Amino acid sequence: MLIESFQNDKIKNVSKLLTDNRFRKKSKVFVVEGQQENERAIQYDFEPLEFFICENIFKGKLPLGKIHFVSEKVYEKIAYRGTSEGIIGIYQIKENVLSDFNPKENATVIIVEGIEKPGNLGAILRSCEAFGIDALIVADGKTDFYNPNVIRSSVGCLFGMEVYQAENNEVFDFLQKNKFNIYTTLMDESAEDLYIRDFKQRSAILFGTEHSGLSDFWIGKGKNTLIPMAGSIDSLNLSNAVAITCYESLRQKKG
Repeated sequence: MLIESFQNDKIKNVSKLLTDNRFRKKSKVFVVEGQQENERAIQYDFEPLEFFICENIFKGKLPLGKIHFVSEKVYEKIAYRGTSEGIIGIYQIKENVLSDFNPKENATVIIVEGIEKPGNLGAILRSCEAFGIDALIVADGKTDFYNPNVIRSSVGCLFGMEVYQAENNEVFDFLQKNKFNIYTTLMDESAEDLYIRDFKQRSAILFGTEHSGLSDFWIGKGKNTLIPMAGSIDSLNLSNAVAITCYESLRQKKG
């Protein structure tokens, strides 16, 4: 049966999952839009519950599972990105607990504190996945990993990453217990160049928000680190700074 009405209960449910973080968390399901993103979710063992497909737009192979066919107008209504590829999947949220993470001996983890913008988080996930970072930890986070804009801007890289969210105290205790070298990015005279840090050992690099940087909680809890620059500007945006750091970790491990 073709769904053609915006008043269909399933269509209303998808629309609410896209826009309401609280509803998404309460329902413990989330929305994945686009062919590549759905393929990655399935590849990394996220459980699909149902799919909404517009046959006039979708050009790929139909996925296994419960499928609802929808009209173009209905698809445009529920698609976060307009008419992108004609497929939307609903998946079960995975609940990851930081204490369950078992880092390898030379693990590198990126920690971002208080991040608010879903697009920034998605871009950071993309860099972490591309450069082989072992986990991304959001400390005192203010955004949701399963926000549609996180999934879109990460191009589905969220699904292949170890991701965790915890309070600052829990993150610091975890890093100490697992004997991580902790590198902070506070702006002060004690900072040393990123390129002299040894990422062949177990390492955690912490970043704060673009507006205010790391909070006072992290003062004195790690070795301060900076990215050397030649221009007149004294800082980079958050996602660029994380990308450079991720690449340096990979460069050292491959060297």
